[in-house]
Amino acid sequence: MRKTPLIAVLATAVATALALAGCAGASSSSGSGADASIAVGSLYEPQNLDNTAGGGQGVTEALNGNVYEGLFKLTDAGKVEPLLATKYETSADGLTYTFTLRDGVKFHSGEPLTSSAVKSSIERVTAADSQSARKSQLAVISKIDTPDDKTVVITLKSRSISLPYNLSYVWIMGPGAKNYKTAEDGTGPYTLGTWKRGSSLSLERSSDYWGTEAKNKEVVFDYFTDATALSNALLTNEVDIVTSIQSPDALTQFDGNKDYTISDGKSTTKELLAFNDRVAPFDDVEVRKAVYSAIDTKKLLNSIWGDYGTLIGSMVPPSDPWYENLTSVNPYDVDLAKKELAEAGFPNGFSFTLDTPTYDPHPAVAEFLKSDLAKVGITVNINSISADEWYSKVFKDQNFQATLQEHVNDRDVVWYGDPDFYWGYNNPQVTQWVNEAEQASSTEEQTAKLKLVNEQIAKDAASAWLYLYPQIVVASSSVSGYPVNGLNSQFYVYDIVKK
Repeated sequence: MRKTPLIAVLATAVATALALAGCAGASSSSGSGADASIAVGSLYEPQNLDNTAGGGQGVTEALNGNVYEGLFKLTDAGKVEPLLATKYETSADGLTYTFTLRDGVKFHSGEPLTSSAVKSSIERVTAADSQSARKSQLAVISKIDTPDDKTVVITLKSRSISLPYNLSYVWIMGPGAKNYKTAEDGTGPYTLGTWKRGSSLSLERSSDYWGTEAKNKEVVFDYFTDATALSNALLTNEVDIVTSIQSPDALTQFDGNKDYTISDGKSTTKELLAFNDRVAPFDDVEVRKAVYSAIDTKKLLNSIWGDYGTLIGSMVPPSDPWYENLTSVNPYDVDLAKKELAEAGFPNGFSFTLDTPTYDPHPAVAEFLKSDLAKVGITVNINSISADEWYSKVFKDQNFQATLQEHVNDRDVVWYGDPDFYWGYNNPQVTQWVNEAEQASSTEEQTAKLKLVNEQIAKDAASAWLYLYPQIVVASSSVSGYPVNGLNSQFYVYDIVKK
């Protein structure tokens, strides 16, 4: 089964569609130690190289932290650490943040890092035509001042306890590229090498990097459209690492083989049956709860991922600070589902259209749902659509009854506080809690508020959270230092070493 974690919704969906279009001509890795060329096998080729223009999961995987850096870094463990900003101060009212930039940093073009570059980079994210997943969260910014080259002052419309976290997603882009979709000007430990569309993208170690030099000479992302071909490339030493195994069946080739290491990391990717809560019959809480309780999520997860993956009862993965186990709120119970349907006025069930992306695992998930829901009298009409059709029809036009989608980001439960988001969930109390959490003066207060959000969206069955994807990285035993957790598609490669 192919995993294609989303989204930020729109970008990944489009990128996946394009990734399906071509095949890689994998290039063998070579060398060892500091002279090594590391070959990384992936299914996620970028659509373009600009993460504010729909570059997708692939561009984040290859460039985030490797070519581009932010004021802050989100570690593989999910912690926020200073990077291009060495420190910051917050005003007493929480509305002004003053950031001090690191000395001695240059872009790959040779230009120095300045506050004006930081300002323009943030404004790229908040621009009207931006497709960044952080656009709405950074809309809280009122203005950005640059009193000198090393100081950035951000004034907010309201308090935002998540500002440093959200800024870890903002790539600081230099002035040396005219078109960021095809070129780059970052501050990271690698420069862009060669991008062979439909095949590979290489990163070359920067000799002028301000920080610790990358431990390898080159990293080549080899792109595949077929999970079997990707596994075979690892077996034949064409690639050193596979960033995310797509099905448990593929693991049988590597399990127990001393030449390979299997890492079962933490994922933040949720598989959702997303209702359009604006339209009948899913504008009724009892209907949504009935549908949720009619689905044997444990059996579904096992059918897709075997012994891997995790059941969740809300949008929050265990790695988020405000996680709670809410799987019992909408339990699998056919009799309960029938009772809830009857109370909602549908004793004989109803029919609806499920817009289903054509890439795996969605078609298999859709057929499973169709079978389970038929047991309570609900007829599912599966409408298969491409990834770009999904973006236009579902995400942008919101013209759907229900859909399947995967959401990759951590801390994304806050989208349920936005009534304008594509699934249309609108609970004013939840919106208030989300706003209060963001304006909290402490992480404890923020956590308490977002736990209330978790609990309420579960009670309302705002969506049906089917399962949390596993994050399975398989690598040659000759390499080490690679990330193992699937946080927001990032894949830091600068610590990878080869014997």
